Amino acid sequence: MSTEQLSLDDDAILLVGHGSRREKSNEQVRTLAAKLESELSIPVDAAYIELADPSIEDAIETLAPTCQTLTVVPLSLFAASHVKNDVPMAVQVARTKYDDVTFHFGSHLGIHPSVVDLLDDRVRGVEADLGVDRDDDDVAVVLCARGSSDPDSNGDVHKLARLLYEGRGFTRVESTFIGVTSPRLEETLHTVAKDRPDAVVVLPYMLGDGVLTQRIIDKTETFDDEYPYVRAGASGPLGTDDRLVDALVDRCQEARSGSVEMSCDTCKYKVELSGYEDDQGGARAMLRSLVHQAEHADRSDVDDDPHVHDAPEKHVAVCTNQTCAASGAATVLEQLRQQARNSGDCDVRITRSSCLGQCGDGPIVTVYPDSIWYGSVTPDDTERIVSSHLERDRIVSDLVHQSL
Repeated sequence: MSTEQLSLDDDAILLVGHGSRREKSNEQVRTLAAKLESELSIPVDAAYIELADPSIEDAIETLAPTCQTLTVVPLSLFAASHVKNDVPMAVQVARTKYDDVTFHFGSHLGIHPSVVDLLDDRVRGVEADLGVDRDDDDVAVVLCARGSSDPDSNGDVHKLARLLYEGRGFTRVESTFIGVTSPRLEETLHTVAKDRPDAVVVLPYMLGDGVLTQRIIDKTETFDDEYPYVRAGASGPLGTDDRLVDALVDRCQEARSGSVEMSCDTCKYKVELSGYEDDQGGARAMLRSLVHQAEHADRSDVDDDPHVHDAPEKHVAVCTNQTCAASGAATVLEQLRQQARNSGDCDVRITRSSCLGQCGDGPIVTVYPDSIWYGSVTPDDTERIVSSHLERDRIVSDLVHQSL
């Protein structure tokens, strides 16, 4: 595509990522924005929906006085509630605030030939590591996405898997998810193993190298250990590959030409889908977006006010009531959080609680859904609780106060 089509005076583009507590993931959004700017010769800034700065609203406030046309493109793999509600809501509010600026809203990355080509290359990299060749060996591919409560988004994962399969020498390409919906990765790997392929290649369909990507890689390694007759390996995330930039260039062109096509025929906010009758658009979707924006209005320290989309595998509560606080509960709480952040191998939410009724035996630390209560926990004990219980499901027996 010729970049001259897009090189107009007083234009700007805003690339909107999700946002992460991991600065590495936020930096990937900025890197893609810089690459897109170089490709189009148009200023491109990065913004985030949540958990990182700048917000969409702040980024628009910075860009609006400098341009006549602003194109907002979500850096999202699929179209779920953020793409269908939150980002459009921010753009619509901006249109009313900056009536001298023309706003274009682009589509998400979605299913794009460059992305399919990138996935194929990721498979080839793992094949080389495993010492297999799809032309001579039975190679099965498992495409693992995050998973969504939006059936339209989940359906696109299956379509992408089929496009990756077509015309290539794979034994099969299966789609699966790491959370929210089914089939889950472990179930899919178990099913694929029944056919005894020579190798299984797992593709984390993620932009960044975050918690979910690592979880996919870890589960693949576990599968490889448990099924010695099948060689298995996982690729890295999509990252900042130039082919993502190719797709983003197309999304910008579509937005500027007014040819953005959303999948309204299967959107749960547009049509009544069985099982999703309560997920309506219009005013209800607007209300949800406003509430969601309010939840993230203060971005000064997201670690102190975590926002969790999926239920964590474990929830740790630390009593910080009067007697536990006097025994050092606040330090225990912060040490647990720090140890969990350093670990990266446990999906956990750690919060303070009010009195747990065990005064004199504190600080009390509870771990759910395991229903284990630890007593007289010191800061020195926090590393064992994280490394043993939270990472490996091994209870620290000498600290157990009671189990429920």
